[in-house]
Amino acid sequence: MIEAVGLTKRYGDKTAVYNLSFQVRPGAVTGFLGPNGSGKSTTMRMILGLDNPTSGQVTIGGYPYRRLPNAPRQVGALLDAKAVHGGRSARSHLLSLAQLSGIPARRVDEVLGVVGLHDVARRRSKGFSLGMGQRLGIAAALLGDPQVLLFDEPVNGLDPEGILWVRNLMKALAAEGRTVFVSSHLMSEMALTADHLIVIGRGQLLADMSVTDFISANSADFARVRTPDTEPQQREKLSAAITEAGGNVLPEQDGALRVTGLALPRISDIAHDSGVRLWELSPHQASLEEAYMRMTQGAVDYRSTTDQKAGLQQPLPPGAQPPMPVPGQGQPGWYAPPPPQQGGQPFAAPQGVPAQAPAGPYGAPGAPGAAPGAPAPNPYAQPAPQAPRTPPGAAPAAPPAAPAVPPTAPAADLTKPEDAR
Repeated sequence: MIEAVGLTKRYGDKTAVYNLSFQVRPGAVTGFLGPNGSGKSTTMRMILGLDNPTSGQVTIGGYPYRRLPNAPRQVGALLDAKAVHGGRSARSHLLSLAQLSGIPARRVDEVLGVVGLHDVARRRSKGFSLGMGQRLGIAAALLGDPQVLLFDEPVNGLDPEGILWVRNLMKALAAEGRTVFVSSHLMSEMALTADHLIVIGRGQLLADMSVTDFISANSADFARVRTPDTEPQQREKLSAAITEAGGNVLPEQDGALRVTGLALPRISDIAHDSGVRLWELSPHQASLEEAYMRMTQGAVDYRSTTDQKAGLQQPLPPGAQPPMPVPGQGQPGWYAPPPPQQGGQPFAAPQGVPAQAPAGPYGAPGAPGAAPGAPAPNPYAQPAPQAPRTPPGAAPAAPPAAPAVPPTAPAADLTKPEDAR
């Protein structure tokens, strides 16, 4: 078990971690969440004895990391997957770690097979992709078969198969009774992997609870209710009945109702007693990402701003109007509407505007007056020469004379011997 009590770390006048206390218990995957700069990496470094706390203490199994006998056999960690000599092969890197900790060499081949790097064990690590480097780092953490494991962003750079493998690996390690402490920014993955959450912001503890309790405490569940669209009076009748029963009703953009404060069976009974037909009655539970964003919105240090594109936008021509904003654009689930149709013809030009010629190849406009369905001209053909225009009343010009044919040189006599030519 990992236990931190009053953990504080200062770098000069900056406090990275302040009075942080928590426990990471065995038999469960504990997620470690927080915005960038919140102190997660600093906390993990103090757990592993890489940084000394300014005050407070953190222990593993009741002892500081530096006092653990043969610590690599008891604690495995992945903090930086790039902490590998690029000139060494994957097997040589793991073998050097094994020899330093008294781990038999056969264990190196075992963990290479576990992480899927057995076929590239002899390749130099500097040629590894980001995902392969992550697998090598996980292999190093598993090398001593430790009871306590710490992972900082273990799925960074992995493909979907690798992410699924890491998820199952974490769960399997916890099921064996090990202590698994995982830091990640992927909320969707933490929702599927973690059993317990420790959330910090600006170096201080924000939450220490199970995933289910965290979502419930930082989000509002609601029911989505829909009545027949052709009968708006039914929606109004149901809204009044739900409000009278103590529920809260908010209209959705698509005409549905968002109901809070009442359970689904109670909403169904109210609709039945009011004689209202329901087209939809479904529960909605917030995701871990939504609950996390609500919890940490006041602890974010780095916020983005709107790109004003100063000096980059072209000025509007005289008399032109700026484009009108499209309702709903930029909102989740918004898609560009289809082009308007006039008279059943899509893309028809407005009245009073001459229709353009049929489009040529590659979207270029075709020749004026081209019949629909006619073959498009070759866009790379050279233009045909045009005769000069004759002024009115003038005699037509004589056709140009044919160019003189240059005299043809007599053909060489190929029957003569080489020296005669």
